[in-house]
Amino acid sequence: MKSLLCLSLFFAGLVLHAADTPAIEEGRGVPNFLAKVTAGEKVHVAFFGGSITQNKTGHTKRIPDWLKAKWPAVEFTFTNAGLGSTCSVSGAFRAERDVWSKGSIDLLIVEFAVNDDQDAGHDRKTAIRGLEGVLRQYFTRNPNGEAISVQFVNPGILAKHLAGEETDSVAAHKAVARHYGIASVDVGLALAGEIKAGKKTWEKDYGETHPNPAGYQFASDLITRVIANSPTAESVAPVPVPEPLDPACYEGAVVVDPQALSWLGGWKYGPVSKELIPQGTIRGDYTVFNCLRSDEAGDYLYHTFAGSALTAFVLAGPDSGALEVSVDGGDWRRVELHHSYSKGLNYPRTVILADDLSGAYHTAAIRTAEEKPAASEGHSATILFFGVNE
Repeated sequence: MKSLLCLSLFFAGLVLHAADTPAIEEGRGVPNFLAKVTAGEKVHVAFFGGSITQNKTGHTKRIPDWLKAKWPAVEFTFTNAGLGSTCSVSGAFRAERDVWSKGSIDLLIVEFAVNDDQDAGHDRKTAIRGLEGVLRQYFTRNPNGEAISVQFVNPGILAKHLAGEETDSVAAHKAVARHYGIASVDVGLALAGEIKAGKKTWEKDYGETHPNPAGYQFASDLITRVIANSPTAESVAPVPVPEPLDPACYEGAVVVDPQALSWLGGWKYGPVSKELIPQGTIRGDYTVFNCLRSDEAGDYLYHTFAGSALTAFVLAGPDSGALEVSVDGGDWRRVELHHSYSKGLNYPRTVILADDLSGAYHTAAIRTAEEKPAASEGHSATILFFGVNE
């Protein structure tokens, strides 16, 4: 696999990336944040993303170390809200619990481009809606806050950059950052430049999708460069928030407890455990939750809600099947739960059950499908929570 990657990167590297596309787009910088740290105020920095962020030895350690060394008199609070496999849509729905509830945040460093690409497979529209939802929620709660959007890199993203192109997720997240005037750091584009110049290699100097220490340092240096190069505000002022890039973004994401739905059939509700979910491993991050579980086809759920979208956060194990959804008596739409990463693992993911709905009230009927996915061992559905974009 590595030899094929190296070969593809070699040929892709023959095409230069557009010279006018910088790896760092500084935007407004982080002037409010710098005004606070230079004044010696207490500040709160939050990191939000997938497993790349969740790694406690990665950029979520290196950037705090740099900040504390540069401003040793400042009292910093750091929040690591990374959660493996989660995409930007998952982020919009878990942000209240995992980030905003931790208190006022002065700097948000957010990354979901890799998971939007390889885990969720989002198109450009969905990746925009996810990240924009996160940012609009953030600035609503922290009007004086600053944010940096970071696009980390996997082999596919790197190959695109070496070919002078961008994946949907990277392009979407950079478009959102530009729209809000915040800094954007494209780690993959910067790495591609170093590779084409013969200064670095993927395997040695970055590692894998989850970076090695050198890769994390490379990314951290790009992020701290934004902070170091930013102007400092004379006084802290609210960040101007434009009209949405996509009015259907997940700004109004609200979590819905599965117990709020009406159940019909063999649904069971209880702790996430092997007793309830017998097949596949379960990550420890999820054993603190309860879930709604069906093992058979033909179990129904009903929910009435007001909003533009309905989602579900699921654990998709080896026996996971599919859901079928009908909104307001319309045609049934099939939503696959089983994922390519489901083999042996109850894989955490957000699925979109319905979207682009009007703001009026809707009634959704949801059932476990009779036809299971080809690679699945069953018809199960394991749902931690539903989400409504109000």
